[in-house]
Amino acid sequence: MPDWTYHPLRPVANALAGERRAQRWALRLLGTLSALPGGAATIRTVFDHPKPPADWADRFGATVPVSTARDAIRALPPQGAGFVEIGPVDATTVATVREAARGRRCRVLARVTDESVAADLADAVDEVLIGETASDRRYLTDPDIAEAVRALADPGTTVVATPAVLIAAGPGWFQRVIEAAAPPTAPAPTLREVPLDPRRWPSWFWSLLVGVGMIVAGLGAAAVTLGPVLLWYDRDYLGTDVEGLHRINHHLVHFLQHDRITMAGNMIAIGSLYIGLAWGGIRRGWAWARTALLLSGLVGFPTLFYFLFIGFVEPLHVAVTVVLFPMFLLGVRHTPGPVCRRLPPPCPERVRRRALTGQLLMVGTGIGVVIGGIVISTVGLSVVFVPTDLDFLHTDADTLRAANANLLPFIAHDRAGFGGALVATGVGIALIGMWGWRQGEAWVWWSLLGAATAGSVSALAVHFLIHYTAFIHLLPVYIGTTLLIVALARSRAFLVEPRPESIEFRSGF
Repeated sequence: MPDWTYHPLRPVANALAGERRAQRWALRLLGTLSALPGGAATIRTVFDHPKPPADWADRFGATVPVSTARDAIRALPPQGAGFVEIGPVDATTVATVREAARGRRCRVLARVTDESVAADLADAVDEVLIGETASDRRYLTDPDIAEAVRALADPGTTVVATPAVLIAAGPGWFQRVIEAAAPPTAPAPTLREVPLDPRRWPSWFWSLLVGVGMIVAGLGAAAVTLGPVLLWYDRDYLGTDVEGLHRINHHLVHFLQHDRITMAGNMIAIGSLYIGLAWGGIRRGWAWARTALLLSGLVGFPTLFYFLFIGFVEPLHVAVTVVLFPMFLLGVRHTPGPVCRRLPPPCPERVRRRALTGQLLMVGTGIGVVIGGIVISTVGLSVVFVPTDLDFLHTDADTLRAANANLLPFIAHDRAGFGGALVATGVGIALIGMWGWRQGEAWVWWSLLGAATAGSVSALAVHFLIHYTAFIHLLPVYIGTTLLIVALARSRAFLVEPRPESIEFRSGF
């Protein structure tokens, strides 16, 4: 499990299962996932674990007791460990070590005190260490990142994390050491370096334009909704105007406005996330930012084809997609790199631990938004209304259908489209929360704050303005908003606090 689940959930797991059992279960879970076909690669990708530098492969690892060897050999290499040392091994545990080392995907060393035991293990492991610790091996008992980096700077030193380090720091310790040791190079490009010729625009600039375009489109949708409500093509499809909708049901216009304002707010939220991913992530070489943008866009843009199920094609939706989708493709066509990031001085561990709680809440919120979007899309593509909608309208679907045959498909388009856009937003929130939580990455905090403000404020404001305040209907918004506020509050000191002495650099591996 990553640090953002290991540390926040550790007290709960210890209370429920006991400390040693909880530790063993955590290691076994990682080991089981790594042992699955493609499991190690999946863990590296999902949790964004970088590979260690080539010259660290044989001198950066961990030592574990025989009792946890099997799980450690599976679990630790995807986290960044180049080798796993097992010990002490005696005659009674040789069979256990041989079994643990079978099918290994990293170097396995065995530490023994008896030469006869060494002979029994010689063909089962990559190296057998006999007797006292060699002078070139540094066994760390403190999870201090700077100490590990200093030790690894000596090419003749092997750094070995003891169980005390892994228990105290969590499995993400290897990743933090690898990133802290990255060598500095040039700073990230600026807007002034973008050429005038669009054919030479970098991917991050195209991605930035997509984010700006989403915000402009969202503001435009909000202006239409607060102004005429219906455009000419809406009136042509419905065969009526706003007054005609009032005659059908005097709550109907407000209901349409509530759907469309929440959609507009969500479009602005997506734009905030995409601008952050483009400027703070892709521009500075983070491959994960491009992946997050790609996955979010692949969910959001295909919602255009909901018309195949609904029957209503909205020209404005088509126009926005036609303009932004090519920019999106140009923005994700290349994997960015090398990485350019800030290296702030170490922050207090309590600040980092507090931010990990915020990270867990943020990832959970993103997943919740995805689930909510799927539910809303499903409702929009099927029954169109939930019970609280009909309570607000004081009518039923059959009555509305009888009044205007095109009314339900018209409403369904807004609902399903909003649900699809909400899924794209949730994917962006979850992936930024999962991959972007690094000290001093202020853009992560501000992007999420912008998205949270646009999405939550628009949804709550329009519901209260039209008096659609059913508690059960707004409960997901209340919960999501609360989680976002708590997550951002607990993470601000870690992500945003100004540290003037921090430097910017690009990693060279």
